[in-house]
Amino acid sequence: MAYGTTLRLIAKLARRSPGAASPSVLPSLFKRLGHAREQTEALAMEDLIWSVWMAHPNDEAAEVLDRATGDIAARRYDIAETRLMRLIRACPTYAEAWHKLGTLHYLLGADDESVSNLHRALEIEPRHFGALASVGEILLARSDSEGAALAFHSALKLHPHLATVRARMEAIRN
Repeated sequence: MAYGTTLRLIAKLARRSPGAASPSVLPSLFKRLGHAREQTEALAMEDLIWSVWMAHPNDEAAEVLDRATGDIAARRYDIAETRLMRLIRACPTYAEAWHKLGTLHYLLGADDESVSNLHRALEIEPRHFGALASVGEILLARSDSEGAALAFHSALKLHPHLATVRARMEAIRN
């Protein structure tokens, strides 16, 4: 997948709605996140959003994602990739599974595969600030400051308290 395709998707995210299967609690959590004045409140909202993203109507799918996340943390990348690929085949609209696969491919240095997976996560969940930040990091490493700024700016519109992303934006501006 060309990076330009993902940048065009990011440019249109504000006009896109999440899929019909998106949990109904997310709009209120994002609203509270956007209006949070204190970092502690923002972090609490962020944690709630991540817990919703990690959940799935099928408890077994959520358990597989949790195991794959543990495998990534333990650097058992081959096991994590196998779990995630099987999970995505079974639940192709599970945005967080795509995000985790994108994270895994990023850790493996497979940027093209990572961006492809992150693109899919963003198609399903256009408010995925984690996927946006990850795309920004990849683009920044590839010296695409303009593309990285677009991804980072989009992430900050959703989650204004992302300190690392804000710092990256400042570095791009300077």
